[in-house]
Amino acid sequence: MIGFYKENIVYITENAVNPDKRRYAVKGEAEKHYVDADVYGDSAVYTLPRYWDEAVEQYGEDSLRKYGIAPWNVQFVQSRLTKAFKDKNAKAILRLSADLGHYIGDINVPLHTTVNYNGQLTGQEGIHGFWESRIPELLSADFDLFIGRAEYIQNTQLAAWEAVIQAHEAMDSVLHFEKKLSKKFSDDKKYSFEERGTINTKVYSKPFTIAYDQMLDGQVERQMKRSIKMIADFWYTAWVDAGQPDLTPLLNQKIPEATWQKSSQENKVKARNHEF
Repeated sequence: MIGFYKENIVYITENAVNPDKRRYAVKGEAEKHYVDADVYGDSAVYTLPRYWDEAVEQYGEDSLRKYGIAPWNVQFVQSRLTKAFKDKNAKAILRLSADLGHYIGDINVPLHTTVNYNGQLTGQEGIHGFWESRIPELLSADFDLFIGRAEYIQNTQLAAWEAVIQAHEAMDSVLHFEKKLSKKFSDDKKYSFEERGTINTKVYSKPFTIAYDQMLDGQVERQMKRSIKMIADFWYTAWVDAGQPDLTPLLNQKIPEATWQKSSQENKVKARNHEF
């Protein structure tokens, strides 16, 4: 597999953001990025049905989609990727691999597992982008992201839920430490301004970001490593489940750069913003 994926690493890197592009353009995309597990009860993350048909029977599809279907969607995409490997369809393999990587990254983000996804319910607006974007932006150059060999997963649906559980259990720390640290920093120390293009943008300051990361004991780095390992494991599992097809004939195929299509709904689809 490594030869095929290394050959197309630029494609996968550039197209990994496609699900976010579709989120505001394609109806039904937004709910694939999160699951508001706590809407169903404080301990619901441990008891929600792991399989889609059972979940629909218990809660109804409209309700599930309203509060996010991220872990179930990971399994949907995993099944499609397995079929793409069976069909030896290079374009589909790469498109679905990129999409799956994005969705797996999402379910490893604590703030993608709660209705308080941006701290809006606790007076901590902006914490989503802070945890997910600002910390990696400033500190990821020093992260150790080596994860070793990919491993086969016996049940990818349960593995997706285990990732959600682990991320959700980190929620208290994410919110508590930010609030605790904010009491020690005045606003002029907590925030700074940086030029983004031609716009002077308010951002979390580097000292506040470093202090928060230290309080979290490197949580963001750990979750990034878990995402990387999980993505590799899921890709490998899809290939094994497809019968371990020889991918050598797929090398050097011309793959179109763009794989998602803008719908007529672009800029009209209402989707909650997890970034800011």
